[in-house]
Parts: sequence; C-alpha cells; structure tokens
Amino acid sequence: MTAILGIRREDKNRWEQRTPIIPEHVKKLINNAHIKCIVQPSPIRTFKDNAYQEAGATIDEDLSSCSVVFAVKEIPKNLFEQKKTYVFFSHVIKGQKYNMPMLSEIIRKECTLIDYERIVDENNRRLIFFGTYAGIAGMVDTLYTLGKRWKQQGVSTPFEHVKRTYEYHGLTDLKKHIAQIGDEILSDGIIDNVKPLVIGFAGYGHVSQGAQEILHLLPVKEITPQQLLSREIELNHDTIYKVVFKEEDMVMRIDQSSPFRLQEYYDHPDRYQSKFHGYLPSLTVLMNCIYWDNRYPRLITKDQIKELFEKDMLRLQVIGDISVDIDGGIEMTSKVTTPNHPSYVYQPDIDQITDDLSTRGVAIMAVDNLPCELPKDSSVEFSTALLPFIPAIVNADYSNSFNTLTLPTEIKQAIIVHRGRLTPSYKYLQKFL
Repeated sequence: MTAILGIRREDKNRWEQRTPIIPEHVKKLINNAHIKCIVQPSPIRTFKDNAYQEAGATIDEDLSSCSVVFAVKEIPKNLFEQKKTYVFFSHVIKGQKYNMPMLSEIIRKECTLIDYERIVDENNRRLIFFGTYAGIAGMVDTLYTLGKRWKQQGVSTPFEHVKRTYEYHGLTDLKKHIAQIGDEILSDGIIDNVKPLVIGFAGYGHVSQGAQEILHLLPVKEITPQQLLSREIELNHDTIYKVVFKEEDMVMRIDQSSPFRLQEYYDHPDRYQSKFHGYLPSLTVLMNCIYWDNRYPRLITKDQIKELFEKDMLRLQVIGDISVDIDGGIEMTSKVTTPNHPSYVYQPDIDQITDDLSTRGVAIMAVDNLPCELPKDSSVEFSTALLPFIPAIVNADYSNSFNTLTLPTEIKQAIIVHRGRLTPSYKYLQKFL
C-alpha cells in the first residue's frame, strides 16, 4: 500500500504563510520514496498550490486518507481524526494551559503526536527548527522599534530607516538594506546623546545566532559582560557594542559559598537567583533569546525596571523578547504582538503598557511567530532539515506498541502521545490536563 502524506493549510492567523514541506521536497518524496502527497489548498501559503501540483501532489481539502499529517502551528482540536498521526509544533511541553484542550482531544481520539521541538540529537540540540529565522526577524523588528522610538522622541538616527521584517522581499533584500544602514553609520556616525549604543544578547543558541547575524551587518565591536560592568567602553561615534550573556553571567547561587555550576543550574534552578539587573543601566537594547519556564529565576522583574526608572538610570530603550513568555523571564512582557505592530511600551511608574512608542519606559518587541515574516526562506531551511526523517515517519506502523515502534531515535523521543497515551518521557503532562 502506498503511504499517503498530508500537508495541512496553516490558518492560525493571516501572517502564517509557512509550510513544513516545500514543493521541491514533495517531488523528491513522490519520485524517490514513493510517498503520495495531498496538500490542502491555501490562499496565503508562500508556495502556491500550483507549485505543489507541478511537483506531483494532489490539492484537496480532504486529508482523511492520509496516514500522517504535517503542519507548522497548532491544529484546531475539532480537526483531529481518530487514530491518525500528526506532526507539528504543539506547544504543550511546558504544560501551556491554552493548548491543554487540544492535547486532551489528541488523547481522546487515540492519535499520535510528534513534536518538532523535541526532535533533538544526543546532546539535546534541536535538529529541526525555525529558531535562526526567529532571531533574524526579531533583531530586525527590534531595530525598527528602536529607530521609531528615537524618532518619536525627536532623535534622528539611521535606524529610523529600518523596515519591519515582512516589508522586505526576503532575506537577501533584508540583509542588503541593513548593510546599507551599516554603511550610513560608518559614514555619518551615531549622535552623541544615544552613545554608547550597547546591544546585549541573553543566550547563545540558534535564536541568538540569527539575531547576531543581522547585527553583524552593522559596525560592531564585541565586549564581555565584565567589561560592560566596569564601563570599559569608548564613546565611538561609529560603533555598536555587542555583549553576549551566558548562564553564568545571568544568575548566581543563592548560597555563594559554592561556585556557579551549569549542570546544577539546569537540575536545581531553585538554588539560583538572577543577577542580570546589574547590567541594565549600561544596555540600550536587550535581545532575550533564552529558554525559560517557571522553574527558573526571572531575567528582569518589574521592580528592577521601576527602581532604575525612578533613579533616572534606565538607558534601556527596547527589549526584543524573542522568547515571548507572558509574565515570564521578562516580567513586563504581558501580551504578544503582531508583525505590523511589533512593539508596545511598558511604563514602570504606573505598571501599564501603551502603544505610543514615544512614551517613557521600555519598549517590548513581542511578536510570537517571527519566522512567518520570512516565510519562503524559513520554510526552505526547515523543510531541508525535516526531509531525511519524513519517509520513516510516514512509513512507520503506529499500531505497534510504543516499545516496538520502529523509528529513528530522534523521532521516537519526540512522540508526546502514542495511540492516545502520553509516552514515558511526557507523562508529567498528565498533571496539566
């Protein structure tokens, strides 16, 4: 029997134009792996229906004949079919409350759920991800916010020419324009009343690397967190300072009789507290690129921002909160934003937010689906990473018990639900259901 793969139409919002499998790879699956592909039609997907048809796929609303359905974002709970296998970003592994009804329905319908987020190597590094593009888009939207914010405050800088990510014609166009702004900074400099311009990166993974890739199109000099604390910064008119913070820079043991130990921090985060607020008076922009859940100390609290604000020590103009944990690691992140309105301002004196970027306080860039602003580029890279695993996912016999299920280790460990039951690594989610 020919295996049938389904590609679901993305419909979470009007910005979601990505696809998990591009037409070029559909053609390879049909011709080389003899897998039939059915693709739901979409008026907004970055790769049009006819491109899939030319690749040999069938365009059809009905995916009921597909044994495995691939998507990018969450699937509405009323669309799950009995005992079918689904592959998508489920956003359930932190026990996210808003997705527990969906997870309950997956279990009730005896489905199998494979989550891209948990496809990792032996060192727990993710293999299939959009993170680099989240960093790229997050950096651009943050620089856009910085330029708009300063302009509305009466400060003219080259950053006022930065566009929102989705307004560029792909990654090549984006990089070309940011590089031109870099040339403008080298030529005309940065005005005195915003110097030194310091951009910090919390984290150093794929998201952070994507954001730094964009920043390095500008004239940049890297400094250490220790240099930042000691104020070892020259007031160069044509230089942007970059500082990357690792775990040992951001937290310290509550009991300081023992040194920082990374594995201990991962295993026992309750033994640690944040020390990040010490850097805040020196930062112009912070890019938050770290994984966070409520076991870990917050990176920045409202009280810390309020104290600096009241002492007139708050230089921080924008936080690019790419992680977007509501009321989480960045306590001021109280809502998600959209690509056309990526930021709002948190006012620490009254503990409120406003869309007026000229307002005193800290702007928060909190777009929660940043890679969709570069849908074609991000889909190509994602599909390229996913392609080697697709034949095994589609051809597996999911009627077997979990223990006897034959799949690559990377995929098997990403199965959150198998035939309606939480798998051993994810039984902890039962307490959230």
